[in-house]
Amino acid sequence: MSDPIIEIKHLSKSFGAHVVLRDIDFTVHSGDVISIIGASGSGKSTLLRCLNLLETPTSGQILYHGKDVADHGVNAPEYRSHVGMVFQSFNLFNNMTVLENCMVGQIKVLKRGKEEARTTAIQYLEKVGMAPYINARPRQLSGGQKQRVAIARALAMNPEVLLFDEPTSALDPEMVGEVLNVMQQLAKEGMTMLVVTHEMAFARDVSSRVVFMADGVICEQGDPKTLFSNPCKQQTRDFLSRFRNG
Repeated sequence: MSDPIIEIKHLSKSFGAHVVLRDIDFTVHSGDVISIIGASGSGKSTLLRCLNLLETPTSGQILYHGKDVADHGVNAPEYRSHVGMVFQSFNLFNNMTVLENCMVGQIKVLKRGKEEARTTAIQYLEKVGMAPYINARPRQLSGGQKQRVAIARALAMNPEVLLFDEPTSALDPEMVGEVLNVMQQLAKEGMTMLVVTHEMAFARDVSSRVVFMADGVICEQGDPKTLFSNPCKQQTRDFLSRFRNG
């Protein structure tokens, strides 16, 4: 197996006296699609926010190609261009068009010229089916459309890894499928992805690995078939029993 892209070692995160993550260890290799599941409050989103340096770990290491990015000397915007993030609430700039939203990071962080940024933006907007809306503002779009623009914006940075923080949980049920279809296509094309999700069918059918978190620790992880059909731990069984018919 190739060297890991990301290694998380003994990662912990506390907010004051409240411990949210404790002693998390796992690795991410090229082409992995890792779904992180668990009840609300189990630490899933905080883990992703630490990985993207939106939160500073209390202790432990986040190694990106062997370099500790939790170290204070790291250029966070430059690192985030390699490890992109798609948020639950889209985080689009409301004062910009769809096209401008997909160009701004390329120009500011990657120092691309406007023409190259525009070409790249349109390429990825086409990929997610949003090219007809390049001149629209976010307020004119549905939730599913906004999320597809957010995915295109992340892809336009040509990241090595994409983090998805509950990308469908703010969407109306009929819009969930259009976003999951885009993510499924990315997985097929070999994009390395970490997905915090409540969509158990996606976790079961698309992931190469599923991580079940509870109370700030990784309770169990493994290939989806085994974890969904024959979990080792009672806590995992209890959690998954709610989704057995999903």
